[in-house]
Amino acid sequence: MAARIDHLVTSGEFRLDGETHQVDNNVWIVGDDTEAVVIDAAHDADAIAEALGGRTLRAIVCTHAHNDHVDAAPELADRTGAPIRLHPDDMPLWKMTHPDRDPDGELADGDVVSVAGVDLTVLHTPGHAPGAVCLFAPSLGTVFTGDTLFQGGPGATGRSFSDHPTIVRSIKERLLTLPLETVVRTGHGDSTTVGEETAHV
Repeated sequence: MAARIDHLVTSGEFRLDGETHQVDNNVWIVGDDTEAVVIDAAHDADAIAEALGGRTLRAIVCTHAHNDHVDAAPELADRTGAPIRLHPDDMPLWKMTHPDRDPDGELADGDVVSVAGVDLTVLHTPGHAPGAVCLFAPSLGTVFTGDTLFQGGPGATGRSFSDHPTIVRSIKERLLTLPLETVVRTGHGDSTTVGEETAHV
């Protein structure tokens, strides 16, 4: 049974530094008909659970801990029994949204999350957030970049816990070194490719 990528868009609020914005988030589900992982449980646990169907959820992987990427994670974890995994450098951001609930496991650079015969390799890509990670799936020809790399360039770095030179270095050293045809599946907006983004960073 071949693995596939399912895509869901959820909507809600992004809150940081006293500001609130309405946002649409990409939720990515990687798996087959029996098991899956969710990348960024954003806003709507009901919609994500519906998209999963009856599949076993192996993990909820957080590309970073801004509230709009993790706000539905505890509810989805409670409903499915799946562990939430986050890079520890993003714990200060996580605690802003979930002060009474810790993630269940850590992500570290080089870790591999496996599901349905697909290996997702964790790439630590700080800059948008200290613990931001991307997930590279060479067998699917794709990388899930959260808010590190978008169509048109780097993610935002104008808020707390972010740094522009750091995100540029992460993108150049960790993402633009991937095969140029690699599809970049982002945290917001349209997908792109590594090759297309070499001109924007």
